[in-house]
Amino acid sequence: MYSEDLKNSYPIFDTHAHYDDERFDDIREELFCEMQQNGVYGIVTCGCDEVSSKKAIKLAEDYDFVYAAVGIHPGNIDSGTTIEQIKSLATHPKCVAIGEIGLDYYWVKDNKDLQIEIFENQLMLAKKLNLPVIVHDRDAHQDTMELLKKHKPKGVLHCFSGSVETAKEVLRLGMYIGFGGALTFKNARKALEVADMLPLDRLLLETDCPYMAPVPMRGKRNDSSLIPYVAEKMAEIKNTDAQSVLDIATKNTKKLFNI
Repeated sequence: MYSEDLKNSYPIFDTHAHYDDERFDDIREELFCEMQQNGVYGIVTCGCDEVSSKKAIKLAEDYDFVYAAVGIHPGNIDSGTTIEQIKSLATHPKCVAIGEIGLDYYWVKDNKDLQIEIFENQLMLAKKLNLPVIVHDRDAHQDTMELLKKHKPKGVLHCFSGSVETAKEVLRLGMYIGFGGALTFKNARKALEVADMLPLDRLLLETDCPYMAPVPMRGKRNDSSLIPYVAEKMAEIKNTDAQSVLDIATKNTKKLFNI
């Protein structure tokens, strides 16, 4: 367990989760109850296509502390989801962002032009609806930044994996940077450098659950109650205490997503 002083820590706000995942099907209700008892104040659960976005909306309807983001992930382009379908879902009162959207040249490299087109269309949709974006960027830093500079959305670069120089460009755009379990990994050199540079008023905390569980839970199913491990690591880097990190990250979250 994380440090004794962070047991029942509050408030924990997970800005990026995937609670529609089937790995939660048998435990979701019990887990949500336990997490609320253990300081989880809020969750943004993200869609990746029409089906998962609808599930995100349903979870937000069923649980007061859950909010939804809807979008087309670059890895889900072949789902057939349209921008009009995402637009329709985004009008729901508990939809707080367009996401998860972006570019991924690690897993898929043969459809870059289509990825760029769909990402750009969703950036324009977010501006039209006055919603922030939750951006996925893997091995696509240059193209991602070109589009963000062009459209200047509100939003967050989730699970940030870029350099300090790229992070500074993100900050100049007024956007936030999201950190999760990867910050605690032994090979997290770039993430540590970015975290050291990052002003705490631009920090969001996340899980990307069920993936990316922090050390010492790495390799296990992740959930929002494990965010204090990330807060502890960030506090170590910033020479502050973990509760202060949780407090300011939640304040930032509420500001960005208008919660």
